[in-house]
Amino acid sequence: MTPFQKWLWTLKIRLNRVVRPLIDGLVASIAIGAFRLVRLLGVDRASNLGGRITRSIGPLLPVNARGMANLRAAYPDKTDAELKAILREVWDNLGRTAAEYPYLDEIWDWDDDNPGAGRVEAVGLDHFRRLRGDDKPAIIFTAHLANWELPAVCAARHGLPVTAVFRTPNNARIARRLLEIRKGTMGELLAAGSGQQVAFAMASVLEKGGHLGMLVDQRLTRGFKIDFFGRPASTNPILGRLARQFDCPVHGVRVIRLPGNRFRLELTDALDLPRGDDGRIDPEGAMRVVNAIVEGWVRDTPGQWLWLHNRWKM
Repeated sequence: MTPFQKWLWTLKIRLNRVVRPLIDGLVASIAIGAFRLVRLLGVDRASNLGGRITRSIGPLLPVNARGMANLRAAYPDKTDAELKAILREVWDNLGRTAAEYPYLDEIWDWDDDNPGAGRVEAVGLDHFRRLRGDDKPAIIFTAHLANWELPAVCAARHGLPVTAVFRTPNNARIARRLLEIRKGTMGELLAAGSGQQVAFAMASVLEKGGHLGMLVDQRLTRGFKIDFFGRPASTNPILGRLARQFDCPVHGVRVIRLPGNRFRLELTDALDLPRGDDGRIDPEGAMRVVNAIVEGWVRDTPGQWLWLHNRWKM
C-alpha cells in the first residue's frame, strides 16, 4: 500500500466514524417516529397499511431478485406468475409483521373461557402447560413464518418461562426500542452473537432447567450441510448439540397468518429425534428432522416465509 493509499484509508475510517453515527441517528429517529405513528392507527389499520406499503415497494428492491431465485429453485414446476404472487405475499407478510410490532401486547388475546374467539387460535396449548409444570429443560424452535414473535408472547402469557434468543439490529437506538417492546410482552431475552459466548449462555439456561426458544431457519456458514427444499443449506447445529448435551425434549412451534388479521399457533409434541449407537441424540440427525419439519411448514404457507434471506449460500 502506497503512502497515498494509506492516507485515503485513514481518511475513510475517520469519515466513517463521524458520518455513521449521524446516519444511524437519522435512521433511528425515522424508525422510532414510524413506531409512534403506527401505534396511533390501531392494529388492523397498521397491519393493512404495512402490507400495502411493502407490497408496493418490495418488488422494486434488489433483494427481490434473490427471493425469486430462491423460489424458482424450490418450486421448479411453478410459473413466474405463480412465483411472483408468492413473493408479493412474502412482502405483504413482512410489512404486516413490522407494523404489528407495537401491538404484540394486544394481538395475543387468547381467552381460556372462550378459546379462538379473538385474534388468535392455538393448537397444542396442553404441551405448553405440561412444559410449564414438569420442572425440566426443553428447547422450542420456530421459523420466520407469519408473525414469528408471537410464540414468545404466547409462552409469557401462559406462564411458561422461556428465554428467547433474538438478533439485535446494528442500530443501537432501534435495538433499545425493540428491546423495550419485547421486554414488555415476552419472557427472558438472550441476544444472539458470534463465538462461544452465546452458546455458553444458551447452555446455562438449560442447565438451570429452563426453556430455550430459538429460530432455526437462517444460515450459519460453518454449520451442517443439510438439504432444505432439495438443496444443501448451511444449518446451525446448536439446537442438535444442546439436545444431545442435555437430552431434553425438543418442540416445534409455528405461526400461521389467517384472514382478517388473525393467527393460529401450533405447538408440536416432543420430537422423536434420531440417536447414535451410544444412545445419545445425534446432532446432525436432529437437525435433519428439524429442517424437514420447517420445510413442511413453509410448503403449507410459502407466502408467509422469509424467502428474501440467502438461506442456501455456502
